[in-house]
Amino acid sequence: MLSKKSESYKIILLIIVGLTVIMGILIFITPPSLFPDPSWGFLVMRSMQMGSGFNLMVGPDHEDISKNAVTFLSWWSPGQYLVPYLIKSILNINAGKASALTIVLSNLSGLAGFYYFFKKIGFTKTIASAGLLFIVCQQVFWLPYAFYNGGEVLLFAFEGWFLYCCIAITKPGIKLLVFVLLSGVMGFVCKSSFMWIYVSGLFCLWVRLSSAQTNVFGWIKKGLWLGVPAIAAMAIIYIFYLSKGGNPASDSEGFKMSIEAIAFPIAAPLLTGFSADDIVNGLVSHIDKPIFTPTQTMLILLLLALLSIALMLAIIKYVPNKTYKLFIISFYSISILFFSYSFLRQAAISYESRHLRIIGLLIAPGIIYLVGRVRIGWQVAFLAICAGITYKSAYFTWAMHKGNMSYVHGASGFTIGYIDQPSLDYIRTLDNKNRNAIFVFISGDIGLEVKHNRVIILNDYEEDTEKNIEPYNGHAGPVYVMLPINYVGKKAGVMLKYFPNYQDFIPTRLSRDYLLYTGQ
Repeated sequence: MLSKKSESYKIILLIIVGLTVIMGILIFITPPSLFPDPSWGFLVMRSMQMGSGFNLMVGPDHEDISKNAVTFLSWWSPGQYLVPYLIKSILNINAGKASALTIVLSNLSGLAGFYYFFKKIGFTKTIASAGLLFIVCQQVFWLPYAFYNGGEVLLFAFEGWFLYCCIAITKPGIKLLVFVLLSGVMGFVCKSSFMWIYVSGLFCLWVRLSSAQTNVFGWIKKGLWLGVPAIAAMAIIYIFYLSKGGNPASDSEGFKMSIEAIAFPIAAPLLTGFSADDIVNGLVSHIDKPIFTPTQTMLILLLLALLSIALMLAIIKYVPNKTYKLFIISFYSISILFFSYSFLRQAAISYESRHLRIIGLLIAPGIIYLVGRVRIGWQVAFLAICAGITYKSAYFTWAMHKGNMSYVHGASGFTIGYIDQPSLDYIRTLDNKNRNAIFVFISGDIGLEVKHNRVIILNDYEEDTEKNIEPYNGHAGPVYVMLPINYVGKKAGVMLKYFPNYQDFIPTRLSRDYLLYTGQ
């Protein structure tokens, strides 16, 4: 008979899988909302369903609104909509339910991948399963159950298996060539930011394969086994995707020295592993009103950076496995170099911990190992912190899910927060009556409900919107601009300036919260 100790990991895994499946059932019944980023991917899917080519966004041209402009959407990777589209096509369900299945399958795949990676790299089954439990505590794990975040959840599904293969492959050969080539392309399809993870993982693999070599030539020879297929993968990605348009890494506002550009990636272990960035709704980048002043934010960030360094040094010192240390040192160092450089040159990458999530995932078993070695008081404190993070994460997710249950659900299946039922019904009626109209919204998910006409998605109103307007010149069919009721006055006037050849927009009250401005 197995001992209680040997059985404990099974109980932990059962709890994790059961929780994941239960949450998956809930969001299948009531699909989540869409994050803005993947909403653009689904608009591309909409264009493809209406006859456009792969990954092409078709919409009114700025130069002449009566014509169409075709844009290759290279800013985000295509997996965010291709995977749900595949599930949607196979099961004949709407996009919302297909995305719900994508979330639960991705989380199950990610948990399995990291469990096997943790075991392969040298941790016991108990520590590996406890490491997964620590990951489940993190708020970012819960977020997809409220908002479908596209590439984030797909990347989680893939990267654990990628890391596992970086350990499992022990010698050069065809298997290595195929792995390096396919993992680069597949990882990018999941999320474009995989590329720095790709480089980090291959560096670890190269060191492992070359460690027995006694001269530089041997290291170079082993490096070619990885370098050639890696270059081929990057060439495929660039030629067939990135070269066709802009992407976050290519967009830069110029070099600007700042402390947060360096401190933020250094603080990644606590920002991600202990959800510090999520708990405060974004330490540096935030949608809502910031909790802290700029000075307080800087001091907190510097403190988190120092504590993160101390945590990483403790893991490196006390966890005995050399291969695990290699992964920790390599990924942490490369992430600091990559993101500090990107932030300093002001690339279009936000200061959000989700970009560095892999650090919080990698340190999970190391933290569990350390906690197992400290006194009971520290263990209780650690459990209390994890319980607090879990409560905050679960409370947030459940509150958002309850909100999703009360919001509108259109034909796409997604929860739509920026429209109510009377307004959606009116939009559908207009869409069915017209074939040459243009519908204008400030939220991409509403555009998925328009089946027969063209759509324009404008950015939400900001103080500098009027200065940065890129007008849609010319004239076509009727233009319907739906705006929240609080836009009445200056905001609405500014938004209507996008259409200079349409005069005297007529407002129609759709509901208590929304107006429709009609231009003929």
